[in-house]
Amino acid sequence: MYPPPHHQSNDIQKMIAVIKQFPLGILVSAKDGQPLITHIPIIYNEASGRLVAHIDRQNPQVETLTHGAEVTVIFRGPDTYISPSIYSTEQLPTWNYIYVHITGNITLIHEAEAVKQTMIDMTNFLEGTPQKFELQKDDPRMNRLLPYIQAFTIEITNWEGKFKLSQDKNPTDFDLAKAELIKNAKPSDKAFIEGIYKN
Repeated sequence: MYPPPHHQSNDIQKMIAVIKQFPLGILVSAKDGQPLITHIPIIYNEASGRLVAHIDRQNPQVETLTHGAEVTVIFRGPDTYISPSIYSTEQLPTWNYIYVHITGNITLIHEAEAVKQTMIDMTNFLEGTPQKFELQKDDPRMNRLLPYIQAFTIEITNWEGKFKLSQDKNPTDFDLAKAELIKNAKPSDKAFIEGIYKN
């Protein structure tokens, strides 16, 4: 099995944490055997357990997003090169990373008010707390935008957590690799990384 079992996680809450912290997803689908890939913000809806997103209707990938079509979404968490110099024992160079792969089926959203609500929900999530901007449903720019975007949800059928964090090393080297990942991540991701290691 690849990656090795000790580098994989079945903890859905950990994977949801990755999606929330790193919502710029990589949407992957295929047409005539050729992969199509788009980078778009994708949020997790707690109430429905689905992913929610929007894509530009001019994007050729839209042709593949028919009702029920299977897609994969990749969420990239923090990653870093691990030099053997940081370890307390002799090791070889490696790369540590956190990724989540989601497979699921598309449901297109066409009703104007529902599309607007997904845009509001996404904006609220991405703005964080405190919100510096609040999107209003009666904003006339929303109506002008509707013909140009396709909103959709993804019903999740498979979760894959790829957490390569030097789990196969001794406790001291494991902690040293963790410190290296934190050192090379954005300061705002430190609490997230600490949380992943605690659980």
